[in-house]
Amino acid sequence: MSYQEKKSIVSVVTGALLHIAYCIYAFGKAGMANIDNLKFWAVTMLIFIGIGVVSMIVIQIVFHIVLSISIAVKKKLNDESIEDREIERAIESDMVEDEMGKLIELKANKFGYAFVSLGIVAGIVSIALGAAPFVMMNIVFIACMVGGLAEGIVEIRYYRKGV
Repeated sequence: MSYQEKKSIVSVVTGALLHIAYCIYAFGKAGMANIDNLKFWAVTMLIFIGIGVVSMIVIQIVFHIVLSISIAVKKKLNDESIEDREIERAIESDMVEDEMGKLIELKANKFGYAFVSLGIVAGIVSIALGAAPFVMMNIVFIACMVGGLAEGIVEIRYYRKGV
């Protein structure tokens, strides 16, 4: 499995856990909050956006550290006389993103943005049909989260099957 594929899997798992946590928290508390209380929904969404950004950064840093250590250990087990410089080069070469990786990322981004755009349109349609504003907010927020997940899944698919 390539570095990019592993990175995509970590992102998808993190995003899925964040999405589940939001649903449990927001819809669990929704029974206690007034449905028309837009402040509750806005604050909850902002909190989860912050949690998402921080958790993605921390998890990606930990992922890179663990991956670097595993590459170094693997190289050292294969050849005990290997120098540290060679291990560093091996780590850098494994984490390089080539043109195919960039193409896959662009295609996945396009898919994710299309999904988010459809979610925004669905949110606007929900308001036009007379739904409560919190419904529109949740449609757009969940579309953004699911769009990110879909983007990661598309990346994994392209890395496994090719462009």
